[in-house]
Amino acid sequence: MRRLSSHILGIDQGSVVLFSDFQDGGAMWTGDGPRELRKLVEFSETYMSEPVVQVSMSMWDMDQKTNQRADISAEMINPEGFVIVFRTWGDTRVARVRADWLAIGEVKGQDDWDID
Repeated sequence: MRRLSSHILGIDQGSVVLFSDFQDGGAMWTGDGPRELRKLVEFSETYMSEPVVQVSMSMWDMDQKTNQRADISAEMINPEGFVIVFRTWGDTRVARVRADWLAIGEVKGQDDWDID
């Protein structure tokens, strides 16, 4: 369990179209074997420390003639942002994917000062 010491929590969220490979014949649609796509996400405000990030697929469009394999995760999480990582493998053909994300963590309040 993660304990937050601040009484001020920030919640940021967003939705990102990761790719639309069906339209332009990209690797997720035409390729096979291991494939990976990474997308940088920047938070609207900097957190005081690394927030908790949840990523999920909110839209996926896959070929019904092949096995449907997908893995989505958040990596390289830091106070400024993170990277969404989408992976597939084998004969899976992915036309499009949209990911939704939610970040929760401590943010500075009006009374928090930076003294250098």
